[in-house]
Amino acid sequence: MSNSQDEPLPACGHPRHSRRALLAGAGVAGIAVLAGCTTYDANNGGIAGPPPSQPASSSQAAAGASAAGAAPANELAATADVPVGGGKIISGVNVVVTQPVAGTFKGFSAVCTHQGCIVATIANGTIDCPCHGSKFSIKDGSVVGGPAPSPLPTVAITVQGTSIIKG
Repeated sequence: MSNSQDEPLPACGHPRHSRRALLAGAGVAGIAVLAGCTTYDANNGGIAGPPPSQPASSSQAAAGASAAGAAPANELAATADVPVGGGKIISGVNVVVTQPVAGTFKGFSAVCTHQGCIVATIANGTIDCPCHGSKFSIKDGSVVGGPAPSPLPTVAITVQGTSIIKG
C-alpha cells in the first residue's frame, strides 16, 4: 500500500494527516460554534416562545387611551399590577417595575447584564434571569447572585394616579 504522496504509511496503517488539514478542521468547528452563538443571541438567549410584541405607535396608543379614558399613552403598568415586595416585567419595552415597599416603585432594564438575556421572573425579593442564574435586587437592581458583572440599569418611571409611566 502507498499513499498519494508515495510516503510510507505509519506503523498503525493509517495515512498521516497534514497540519493544514487539522487546522482546516479546527476552523470549521470554530465557525460552527460561532454560528450556534449567533443563533442563541438571535433567539433572546435561547428562551423559547414568540418574539416580544411591538408596542403600539404613540398615535394608536393615545387613541386607545383617550377612548378608554383612563390610562396615559405611555403607561407601563397600573400600580395595582405591581405587588408589594415583587414586581412586573413589561414585555415589548424590556422594563421591570418593582415595588420593594408599599408605595415605592422602581424601574429597571429587563436585559441581564451578563449576556443580554431578558429576565423572566421576580420572586423572593429578586429579579431572576433564566439563562445563567443571575439575580438582581428589586430594591436597587444590584447583583445578588450569579455571573452578572453589574446591576440592572435604572429606567426612569413616574407614578401618575394609578398609572406607572416611563420617563
